[in-house]
Amino acid sequence: MIDRRQALLGTLAAGMAMGARAQTPAPHVKGAVIPGLPEPAETIDLWPAGAPGMPHVPPVEAVDERSTDPQLTDRALRGTLRPRMVVFRPAIPNGSAALVTPGGGYARIVIDKEGYEVGRWLAARGWTVFVLFYRLPGDGWAAGPDVALSDAQRAMRLIRHRARDYGILPERVAAMGFSAGGHVCGDLATRFDASTYAPVDKADRLSARPDIAAPIYAVQSMTAPVAHGGSRDLLLGKAASPALEAAHGTANNVSARTPPCFLVHAEDDGTVPVENSLQFRAACKAAKVPVETHLFTHGGHGFGIRRAAGKPAEAWPDLFLRWAQSQGLG
Repeated sequence: MIDRRQALLGTLAAGMAMGARAQTPAPHVKGAVIPGLPEPAETIDLWPAGAPGMPHVPPVEAVDERSTDPQLTDRALRGTLRPRMVVFRPAIPNGSAALVTPGGGYARIVIDKEGYEVGRWLAARGWTVFVLFYRLPGDGWAAGPDVALSDAQRAMRLIRHRARDYGILPERVAAMGFSAGGHVCGDLATRFDASTYAPVDKADRLSARPDIAAPIYAVQSMTAPVAHGGSRDLLLGKAASPALEAAHGTANNVSARTPPCFLVHAEDDGTVPVENSLQFRAACKAAKVPVETHLFTHGGHGFGIRRAAGKPAEAWPDLFLRWAQSQGLG
């Protein structure tokens, strides 16, 4: 457990470090602030000299507000140009951190439902949370299908590199992802040591392997009929070969080095079939990787925290916390 003095010292050190160089602000829509839910102000750019492999025509970042309820934000980021993490600090850190990768079908990144809301919830329970705005494969980056994985690897290494600044332990860092962000999470859990970019600094000497992983109603397969067609086409291209599909199906990359995994899915998910999680679970069992799986009869897709309220699926965040504690985190 990190004591109060260490937490305060870490907060001071991080504040001084962040003040030393400007970081790209969090994605924002003017006026989209809900009373009682302050917007996060602290960000960490992943790449000090800009993201590698810039397309000939760089993407243009844009944030869409999709909510018609003035008391509820539902923003989504398109065209990520400067991949970065938004930080949610707990009042007193418990020593554990989570890298959160929201979904959006690889066409956008959901900001609130699978990002900030999860960040606030976990931070209120002592976790230090880093919500990742990763690059999108359809924007033409040189890394192609590995571009989001590159950002996730770099993010995990930066979290460990700065662990003391945040009062966290480098051996207690989780990955959690939703929908297509669940594919990023599953990719990180199974291909954490894949060479997807040239090292840029000391942080890249560290491991990108998460200590635990939680792909939530995740895109896992890239092969029909189980694949989510939109995510598959944006990640691999419509003409992708069966070999390329297999190479980017996360279940095919599970090994004995894959960290313990926590899976959540609804049986009635009409967007990302539950078979995605079932195939990943079977691969974990075959590789003797500890895996906990929660399937709910009702919930659909994209329930996050807010849309699970009042349904059996609303239990999943507490179930995750208990499981994480059993794995030595939280």
